[in-house]
Amino acid sequence: MRHQPEIAANRTETVTVLSVSPLEDDHASLQAIIGHSTWMMFKADCHSAALAVLRQHDISVVLCERDLKPGKWTDLLDHIHNLPYRPSLIVTSRLADERLWAEALNMGAWDVLAKPFDRTDVLRSVKAAWQHRHDQIQMPVGMLKAAS
Repeated sequence: MRHQPEIAANRTETVTVLSVSPLEDDHASLQAIIGHSTWMMFKADCHSAALAVLRQHDISVVLCERDLKPGKWTDLLDHIHNLPYRPSLIVTSRLADERLWAEALNMGAWDVLAKPFDRTDVLRSVKAAWQHRHDQIQMPVGMLKAAS
């Protein structure tokens, strides 16, 4: 039983990013930003495709376009909340204003990024989101070791 959290924690060492957007330019921009790193990027053009990727891969961070067709980023966030090792969700939008930022954070998203993407902002936000998820997964492992 103790091995399950440790295995899950070890799986978090690689930053895995899921880009969810109906716009191919979003995927291309993100790939250009993270393509020179060891990070692994998956892409989905809609909510159902994103769910399929989340079922098949251990995703650390999801970058999701505010407006999916059909649906919205909140639909994906609802699904993420039911996963045992939840990825951090970052909302992306050309209209990333204070209202969207407040809504996203209040609903449980990690951050909001404006488009077109700024390399520094993307790297900072994804690293912080990954670290947050990594720390949440590591915490139970540490608690189990302390109880031994």
